[in-house]
Amino acid sequence: MSEAIAEKKHPRGLYLLFGVEMWERFSYYGMRSLLVLYMTKELLFSTETSGTIYGWYTGLVYFTPLIGGYIADRYLGARKCILIGGILMALGHFTMAFTPLPFFFTALVLLILGNGFFKPNISTTVGKLYHENDPRRDSGFTIFYMGINLGAMFSPLVCGTLGEKIGWHYGFAAAGVGMVLGLLMYLWGGKKYLGDAGLHPDNKPSDDPEHLREPLTLQEKHRMVVIFVLAFFVIFFWAAFEQAGSSMTLFAEHSTDRFISFLNWEFPTSWFQAVNPFLILVLAPLFANMWGRLARADKDPSIPLKFVFGLSLLAIGFVVLAFAGGLVDADPNTRVNLLWLLGAYFLHTTGELCLSPVGLSAVTKLSPARFASLMMGTWFAANFFANLVGGLFAGNYDQMTKSSFFLIPAATAGGSALILLVLVKKLKKWMHGVH
Repeated sequence: MSEAIAEKKHPRGLYLLFGVEMWERFSYYGMRSLLVLYMTKELLFSTETSGTIYGWYTGLVYFTPLIGGYIADRYLGARKCILIGGILMALGHFTMAFTPLPFFFTALVLLILGNGFFKPNISTTVGKLYHENDPRRDSGFTIFYMGINLGAMFSPLVCGTLGEKIGWHYGFAAAGVGMVLGLLMYLWGGKKYLGDAGLHPDNKPSDDPEHLREPLTLQEKHRMVVIFVLAFFVIFFWAAFEQAGSSMTLFAEHSTDRFISFLNWEFPTSWFQAVNPFLILVLAPLFANMWGRLARADKDPSIPLKFVFGLSLLAIGFVVLAFAGGLVDADPNTRVNLLWLLGAYFLHTTGELCLSPVGLSAVTKLSPARFASLMMGTWFAANFFANLVGGLFAGNYDQMTKSSFFLIPAATAGGSALILLVLVKKLKKWMHGVH
């Protein structure tokens, strides 16, 4: 009986990695909540320059994991890479706490490199805590995902408040403290709770498996095409969604009435970036339950159709912002009610829940086993392009009317949803039974 109960419990290492990832995401999103505000208000960069830097930073954060994952698989193992990444990111956050520009750009480089070592390998280590067909794996990753959003929710409240109300560098230093706490937790419990998971490289340079030279079947080729098509449409989603850290932050700062009269208190700009992870924590269980109920009734939408829902909800959110922007355009002295922005965040989050977790699951299901890492790399590459495009677009925020600016991501997300809707039937056929 005790063995059966133990099998239902998750490995203790999962909760260790939950805490480490929570603190790492605390540091990342805490810094990100201040980045554009710091560049425009303290460094006095133009909106265009700030958007460009933001786009390259958030884009490269999704590109370097390809390199970090390769180094871990071939040479160092995931566990050593997590440690290296954590140290680099902690140094980056504390470097950001110094004013001169060389420190600023050095900090961004350290954070980009550190994230490349850390991001892919902590998720890989979570997977290695479970055997191949362990039924606890999916729920384990769900718990891990909650840690991500818990850190992302609290970081703008802490780092954002310190940065906006006391001093920018206190906010950046707080992000560094969060990363150090994650590192200390990892060093304390790694050997005790993780065992050999991720300790050694999986694929040495000398490995040359015979099966890598086997040709793909037609079914495998079709499924890979589906991954590439979905990855292409994901670019349109994240390029618009990531306006949260750039143009939407500027709209909150300059065009939103954040004063709540009955509390006699002003809602800090950086706190808006806690809205999305808070809604994820609240809504994710509801969505999981909804998909489960639909699946049991044999009415679960296909993966491409869920992507259509996600893009459509994102587009509607930007239509809401375009209406709010129109009010500001009519009278530049107007500050719109913060409910406009909160409503857009709600719609964007529901869109994310239709697309992001579904997409990650789709890649693991559709990829041929021998190319699973490559296909996941393709998925990250899509995020790289999306963040870069989104940042460059955000640089045009001051050159356009607010309504016109927000109508563009509404049009690109809505248009891509319509095109994908036309392709749903074909993509579903090429998935060959994958749900």
